[in-house]
Amino acid sequence: MEPSPLVRPRSFVVRGRKTEAQQRAIDEHWAEFGVDFDGARLDLDTIFGRSAPRVVEIGFGNGENLLALAARHPERDFLGVEVHGAGVGRVLAAAHEQGLTNVRVVRHDAVEVFEHGLAADSVDEVLIFFPDPWPKARHHRRRLVQPDVVRLLVGALKPTGVLRLATDWEPYAEHMIDVLDAEPALVNVAGPGGFIPRPDERPVTKFERRGERLGHAIFDLEYRPRG
Repeated sequence: MEPSPLVRPRSFVVRGRKTEAQQRAIDEHWAEFGVDFDGARLDLDTIFGRSAPRVVEIGFGNGENLLALAARHPERDFLGVEVHGAGVGRVLAAAHEQGLTNVRVVRHDAVEVFEHGLAADSVDEVLIFFPDPWPKARHHRRRLVQPDVVRLLVGALKPTGVLRLATDWEPYAEHMIDVLDAEPALVNVAGPGGFIPRPDERPVTKFERRGERLGHAIFDLEYRPRG
């Protein structure tokens, strides 16, 4: 029996417009890098044309992190999930220009992709960097990091996998810790209630630099499945 779909407020609102160049990139390069998601299970070996370690980034924004990691690690495959057309267009254009063969993009709600599209134990890393903090109390239920979503992420992770997160919004960092530390299938690498030092592996993005200029502290978290 298929699991009943999660009923929860979406963690995103589609905003902004694509530039002509971004729309042109989608029109010209979607067939090369895009993955049409219709609710069916994704065959990642077919999508990437090989078997390799798989990294999924949820909400990649303008794609700086996704592109940098894909260029740095050609031995890994990177699946980016994003709803905003501007970021999708930018990634498609840059991936084509850089000749990246290990990047694919799904333009869809990440919760539904994890719920229906990704098989159990199929992902080596899940990245959630600087998600919308939904700072107003009445919007907290829209935050991506919620217990039901975390269980979906855990289900897709391999036993040797890792969940990496970062935020520049301290109340959201505390919320992440509360939710993730309470998940019995995960272990906080830094210990209960702890944050890890900023990983050298994570590229510094334009968004992060903006947060630092505004005086925001950066909080990094790392969780692994409990053995």
